[in-house]
Amino acid sequence: MTSKTWFLYMIECTDGSLYTGIAVDVEARYAAHCKGTGARYTRSHPPARLIGCEAHPDRSSASKAEYRIKRLSTIEKRRYAAALTEKPTP
Repeated sequence: MTSKTWFLYMIECTDGSLYTGIAVDVEARYAAHCKGTGARYTRSHPPARLIGCEAHPDRSSASKAEYRIKRLSTIEKRRYAAALTEKPTP
């Protein structure tokens, strides 16, 4: 059985707040958030843009990263997202 690559992703909402989640297909998940079917939080805080994502080898790793990021302050989250967007994509 091959494991799927999971991604941690961060969204900036129209009110300036940040949302962090995990998914196998980030584009599809972001589209769901934009349509109001992604998560309860993004229904009341519509997405403005995807600000970063990073690959993880499995769901467990992505979930641990999500938990770690959600514990950061907003400033720390923005710094982390900026570092994500600076990494070259394969």
